[in-house]
Amino acid sequence: MNKLIEAFLRYIRYELNLSACTVLSYGNDLRQLQQYFSPDDADGFDAASITVGDLRAWMLHLSGMGDGARTIRRKVQAVRAFYKYLMRRGLVESNPAADIELAKFKMPLPAYLRVEKMDELLDAPIDGNDYNAILGRTIVMTLYETGIRRAELIDLRDADVDTGRGEMKVHGKRNKERIVPFGRELAQAIEAYREMRGKVTGIARPQQLFLRTCGEPLYPTMVYRIVHDSLATVGGAHKLSPHVLRHTFASAMLNNGAEINSVKEIMGHESLAATQVYTHITFSELKSNYKLAHPRALKKEVNYGSKD
Repeated sequence: MNKLIEAFLRYIRYELNLSACTVLSYGNDLRQLQQYFSPDDADGFDAASITVGDLRAWMLHLSGMGDGARTIRRKVQAVRAFYKYLMRRGLVESNPAADIELAKFKMPLPAYLRVEKMDELLDAPIDGNDYNAILGRTIVMTLYETGIRRAELIDLRDADVDTGRGEMKVHGKRNKERIVPFGRELAQAIEAYREMRGKVTGIARPQQLFLRTCGEPLYPTMVYRIVHDSLATVGGAHKLSPHVLRHTFASAMLNNGAEINSVKEIMGHESLAATQVYTHITFSELKSNYKLAHPRALKKEVNYGSKD
């Protein structure tokens, strides 16, 4: 790979603290760019010589290779970020990708579950002597009642979860910390889980909050499986992932009158725009409830056209 691209990837990973997944994606996209303009010599890739027209030709090439509009949009965004880095270092004078108009897409509404479905799930009885059942229920409750991400849940430190105060310190994206509040029901569930965790694992003061029976931390596919199997018991969503519980948390908060900036801070969103997508969920639900409840909305359509 080209040395400048390698330097850029180190920069976004270790200085910007972008996720390993994002770095891998950017690396693949920029490697394609380098191979298109300099297929036989990675170090011969001359980023400063590339023009807007060159990038448009590359985009046509990607389209001809079968890349869709969304994929091409993402790759151009990676190139934009790369040139911003080069400009900051004084290696190029302008960003040719900045002048490319990107296709805009209507974002689909996030999948979420209704409050009644979550109540049905969390009120269902479980075996109080089954460690995995207690672990699974506590994981689902934590994701739903705090809105934290799967990775944040896995990284939760035992010492950072204070059930007395109803607060947890969450380490989010780019290593940013935030304090997330939670209610007494979840506090009691965590306390009961901790008591059983000590008996099963034999570890009195573990580093991570959530542990497997062997005493090791959770891993992403395990959390996905736990949530998927739990949500499948009640249905109501076409997606059954941990992120659905994050969406469900946000829509429930906003539907019950929470101020949007507060929800933004709890969820650890960088910008308000990321939180505003959930207002579309609440509005669509309001419309649905109106049509089901308002007496005039229940009436059949009336033809106000002129009669012949």
